[in-house]
Amino acid sequence: MHFFYIDESGDTGRDLLNAEQPIMVLGGLSVSDEKWNNTQIEFDRIINNYFNGQIPNDFELHCTELLSPNGGGPFAGQPMANRTQLAKDLLNILTTQSHNVHYIAFDKPKVNNIPCGARLCFNPSRPYELGFDYLITYINWFIRNRLGSTARGLIILDEKRDQYDNIERILNDRRFLTVQAHRVKRIVEFGYPIDSKKNPMIQLSDLVIYCTRKFLEVENGYRDAWNQAAKDFYAQCYNIIDSRIAKKSLELRGEGNRDIRRLNEYISEVRATHRTQWKRHYTL
Repeated sequence: MHFFYIDESGDTGRDLLNAEQPIMVLGGLSVSDEKWNNTQIEFDRIINNYFNGQIPNDFELHCTELLSPNGGGPFAGQPMANRTQLAKDLLNILTTQSHNVHYIAFDKPKVNNIPCGARLCFNPSRPYELGFDYLITYINWFIRNRLGSTARGLIILDEKRDQYDNIERILNDRRFLTVQAHRVKRIVEFGYPIDSKKNPMIQLSDLVIYCTRKFLEVENGYRDAWNQAAKDFYAQCYNIIDSRIAKKSLELRGEGNRDIRRLNEYISEVRATHRTQWKRHYTL
């Protein structure tokens, strides 16, 4: 069994022109059941070393606390260099444990300005819904093409109560109502974590998606005022993340009716991505 964790960063609902969060990213990491325990052990070891064996009570990794200018929560007042190194040490778990990353990102001003025009079971002008439907397609492809014919996946979603109805409607459509070729066959179940404090995969997914969003904001011209050191840091994080993405191009639905064709076109139009030779612009 493979677990696919999905978290979001930059979701502002109907506010698509939020200057603080112009990019929305949905995704996370995938973990095989054989690697779950070793990943938790490695995660705990890195956190324990950072706090010199004195991890704060009820500790949970929050990226906004870890990477804010002055630090917050258990990271308040700690040197930025220490905190950025911790972020990179945690992201390197993706490499040492051979985990894959899956995500989709949208430029929200483009979503606001470009109409989709397709009749779908969800609202494509809502990035979370658009991204969730896309990730079902991608994860189903990944299981079929990279894990083998007998492999199956379980999607674990970070709790998102305001999206429950949308999630259920999309899942029902992709399992039973859409055209046969687009129905989910490799994803056997969906669930929510009982306690993210006890689930390092949710916390790691949060870090992956947060750093991806920040990097794409830089790449798409939304953070030109940042200093080069900040831009380099997020590029270094993304370099680790990018190395664990199985397929760099979009995995769109196969041929379908006019609405599906328009959906595919729309995702390509509003997707947020980076320059082809982005590494030239940063110190990695």
